Amino acid sequence: MSDTRYAPPETSLAPADPPQDHAADPDPDPDFSALLRRTLGPLPPDADAAAVWRALGRDGVTAALYPTGRPGPPGAPPVDLARLGALLAALDARAENGVTLSVLVQTASALPLLAAAPGERCATTHAHLLTGAARVALAATDEGAPGSDLAALTTRVDVHDDHLTLHGGKRWITNAVGADHLLVLARQRPGRHFTSFRWVLVPADAPGVTATPADTPLLAGSGTGHLRFDAVRLTPDHLVGGAGRALASFARHMATERIAGAHWAVALTARVLRATRDRLEHREADGRPLWQNPVIRRDFAACLVRVTQLRALLGTVTERVTADRDLAWAGLLKAAVGQEADAVLSRCADLQGADGLAEGGAQRIRAEAAVLGLGGGATDLMLAQVADRADTFLDRLGPCP
Repeated sequence: MSDTRYAPPETSLAPADPPQDHAADPDPDPDFSALLRRTLGPLPPDADAAAVWRALGRDGVTAALYPTGRPGPPGAPPVDLARLGALLAALDARAENGVTLSVLVQTASALPLLAAAPGERCATTHAHLLTGAARVALAATDEGAPGSDLAALTTRVDVHDDHLTLHGGKRWITNAVGADHLLVLARQRPGRHFTSFRWVLVPADAPGVTATPADTPLLAGSGTGHLRFDAVRLTPDHLVGGAGRALASFARHMATERIAGAHWAVALTARVLRATRDRLEHREADGRPLWQNPVIRRDFAACLVRVTQLRALLGTVTERVTADRDLAWAGLLKAAVGQEADAVLSRCADLQGADGLAEGGAQRIRAEAAVLGLGGGATDLMLAQVADRADTFLDRLGPCP
C-alpha cells in the first residue's frame, strides 16, 4: 500500500457541520461514580498523595474497591477492576501523575497482598491502609539486581526462632518516601528457585531503615525513592504469608497491577489527545487552524485508533485473567501499554510544538508516562515473554466468536 499523503480539496478539510456523536455509555456503577465525585471534588487541585489517600480511605472509596464478603467467580482478582479503573481515571483527570501512581501501586498490589496474609499484624496494617490512616510502599525492585530479574535480588531476610534480620536495599520504589509501612520482597534462601523468597512488613521508622528521595523531577508526589536496610531487627510476626509463596502471590497481584496500569494508560492518553486537539483547533498557520491540516488530522486519527485498540485489548485481557487466570495475557497487555502509550504521547508532543514543553505539556507527560513501560516489567521483557508464548497467542487468533 502506498504511503502517499493525499490532500483533499480545501472545502473538504473541515466540514462546516461535522457529525456529532456525544452519546456516552450508561454509567455501570453510578453509586461509586458519585462517591468519587464527593471525595475528589472538594480536594484542592494541588492536594498531595497523602491527602488524597486519606480522603479515599475516610470516605470509603478504597474499601469499596474490594469485594470483601461477596463471592466471585473462581480465580477472580481481589480487586474490583472496573471500580479501580474508574478511580484511576478520576485521579488522572486531576493531572497529577505522581499521585495517581502512588494510589495505583497501593490499591492494585500492596493492599491485596496484605489482605491475603494471615496474622494480626497484617490485618491491623491492612485496616489502617483501608481507612487512609497509613500508607505503604511495595518494595520489590532490588538495588543488587536488574529490576525485572526478581530471582536475582540480593536483599535478604535471616529468620531465627525469636527474631528476623533484614539486610540490603531497594531502588526506585513508589511511596518509599512518606510511607508508614514497607512491604519488602527479600531472599530467605540462596538460589534462584521461586520458593526462595519471602515478604516482610517493615515499619518505615524501624531502626536501620533509611529512605532517600530519588534524584528525579518527574512524578512529583509519588514519593519515589531508594531504601536501605542495615541489619533491621524485627519480630517473626513481620513475615507476610507462608514460606516459599512470595513470588507466586506477587505474580498474581502483578497481573492486577498490569490491568490497572492499562486503565491509567487509556485515561492518560485520552486526556492528552483532548488537550492536543484543543491546541490544534486554536493555533493557526497561514491563517488557518492547524486542525484543518490533513496530515495533522491523519496522525491524530492514528493516535486515536491506537488508544481505542488498547482499550479494546484491556477488555479482552481482563476477561481472560479473571475467568481463565491466564496471566500471560496480562504480560501481553503490559507490552501493548508500553508501546502504544509512548507512540501516542510522542506524536502528541510533536503536534503540540513548543507548547508541549510547558508545565503539564505532552513532553513532560510523556517522560512521566515512561513508568507505564517500566514498572511491573519492562516492555522488552514483556515482549520476550509474549514470544515465548507465541503458539498460544497465535491459536487465539482464530475466527472471532
